[in-house]
Amino acid sequence: MIISQTPLRISFAGGGTDFKDFYKKEYGSVVSTAIDKNIYVIVKERFDKKIRIGYSKTEIVNNVNEIQHDLVKECLKEVGITEGIEISTMADIPSEGSGLGSSSSVTVGLLNALRAFIGKTSSAEYLAETACKIEIDILKKPIGKQDQYIAAFGGLSHFIFHGSETVEQRPIEISNADRNLISENTMLFYTGVERKADNILQDQSQNIKYNTSILREMRDQADYLAYYLSIEQIYKIGDTLGRGWELKKKLSEKISNDEINILVNLAYGAGAAGVKIAGAGGGGFILIYTNPDNKKNIREILKNHQELPIQIGCEGSKIIFNIKRW
Repeated sequence: MIISQTPLRISFAGGGTDFKDFYKKEYGSVVSTAIDKNIYVIVKERFDKKIRIGYSKTEIVNNVNEIQHDLVKECLKEVGITEGIEISTMADIPSEGSGLGSSSSVTVGLLNALRAFIGKTSSAEYLAETACKIEIDILKKPIGKQDQYIAAFGGLSHFIFHGSETVEQRPIEISNADRNLISENTMLFYTGVERKADNILQDQSQNIKYNTSILREMRDQADYLAYYLSIEQIYKIGDTLGRGWELKKKLSEKISNDEINILVNLAYGAGAAGVKIAGAGGGGFILIYTNPDNKKNIREILKNHQELPIQIGCEGSKIIFNIKRW
């Protein structure tokens, strides 16, 4: 039995510049961090030759091509496993439409677990690159690359996406005190709105050719924020979130709505320094950066929305259990 643990993430700046249609013309740049909420993938051998997959539904099939879960199907094909396996996924939070990068965390964690199952170790670079190949190249999902890379590498990271398809991962070195302070200043609340990110991301992707100047500014924000964090000016996160959200809303009319706008304004009214919707937008979690003195007011004004306490800068995908039963 193999168990992998793969982090979810929040993005502070640059989301959208990791799409191929942008970074092929100009480099992309994202600052994001792994958080202490995870996707777990359990893989074990079956006595018979069937394949059993457990997620929000259960599949029991005779061969790989019968699998309905497209990510599982392609990961099995990639690794070369064709029969006699059970796969289950679990998450620390409801992962559907969270905006915390759960789909890519599943892909990275599944690849890691399947490779361990056949006796192979996997570098973070391999996991990220292969997850991108499966999600973007094979399955044609309208997504960027940041989620796969932060899930694989973890930490607080600055990613540079080049037109050559190479990706630079630059760990942002900060003190433990600053890391703890960023965690303390960061709040996540569930909007209660579940959404399919693909529709929003498809619209955003189709609009890239019209939004180059906006994406360029979002990219520059990520570069500046990486620098400011490296010199301990962590208060810049608040300003960056606020400005980044205003820019992001211009990428697609599907990113925000009246309900989200109300929540954002309530958070600012309660003292937030910066607010945005995590991930593609449209729902999921609202990300707030604030002085700790304002957290009580923010919790009160958003008391009807469940808070998700988090710590930042956690490890990337790893194998936490590995034992052969027979």
